[in-house]
Amino acid sequence: MADAGPQALCAREPRVPAERLVAEMVPPPRFDSVRFDTYDPDPTQPSQSEAVSVLSGFAAGLGGAHASGAGKKRWFSKKPAAPTGPRGVYLDGGYGVGKTHLLASLWHATPAEPALKAFGTFVELTNLVGALGFQQTVQTLGGHRLLCIDEFELDDPGDTVLVSSLLSRLVEQGVALAATSNTLPGKLGEGRFAAADFLREIQGLSAHFRPLRIDGQDYRHRGLPEAPAPFSDEQVTKAAYATEGASLDDFPGLLEHLARVHPSRYGALTDGLTAVCLTDVGPVPDQSTALRLVVLADRLYDREIPVLASGVPFDKLFSEDMLNGGYRKKYFRAISRLTALARDAKPLVSQ
Repeated sequence: MADAGPQALCAREPRVPAERLVAEMVPPPRFDSVRFDTYDPDPTQPSQSEAVSVLSGFAAGLGGAHASGAGKKRWFSKKPAAPTGPRGVYLDGGYGVGKTHLLASLWHATPAEPALKAFGTFVELTNLVGALGFQQTVQTLGGHRLLCIDEFELDDPGDTVLVSSLLSRLVEQGVALAATSNTLPGKLGEGRFAAADFLREIQGLSAHFRPLRIDGQDYRHRGLPEAPAPFSDEQVTKAAYATEGASLDDFPGLLEHLARVHPSRYGALTDGLTAVCLTDVGPVPDQSTALRLVVLADRLYDREIPVLASGVPFDKLFSEDMLNGGYRKKYFRAISRLTALARDAKPLVSQ
């Protein structure tokens, strides 16, 4: 048995200073060691191999002098001319085709020191603007060689305008951009690709992006067995007490706690955990709760924290209305990622 009982996520109320938000704008732990040569293209989907080739060339082209023609900032010098031609790529594909792997590989491959590259989700970027203010964020990121934005949120018009304005300023400073995005509510189309929506919503920035389509199936389920069935409450509780660094919460209580913690703090909520154990998992009651759970699932997946659960299987978390609605892509991503983490947690029961 572990020396101490399991922790509880519901007992944590993290505070995240702005400095941490800036320092953490790097690929998350799950993607810290990924590279283009560790990406496993599906041989039946040639667009995946093509994406690796195009992105490798894009990264190589970001070497040398800063695109603005300046190394360090010159605060009183004449404003540099905006770079011409596409200075960004948009990875256009369904969930589970490896877009984040490729985006992180681009960050790693770009020949610049880490302090001159930034990587974060759309939510993390808006949190940074909220913490630093718009002008300070421009100053903080304006000297960067590259900014990677994972899961650009097209479903919030206000935040989309805010970030588009920020990116416009950064492009003027010579910052190269790379992004993935979700699907607009009511604009599901084939339910997989969102390039037209993305380029329309960022309006004046569209000329700076080259859409790069990536076809394929969810790699987390490619050739793998179905997710393990949920365990009993007793099994989950016993595993939590036997696993050092694990947390133990009942699912309904955790959902209530997430409503009291800003999503920007969900990463800090999981600091130091080796596993998350949940009892009484059931369908989420409403869309606001569901969207908060999606953010938590992303943070757990980024940090490779196994999730052991009792109750209903993870593919029963979201109602049919949710899975057929405007946020379906987020919900399917959450199901896919929680399923992968459930597989990772299976050995905990046999300890």
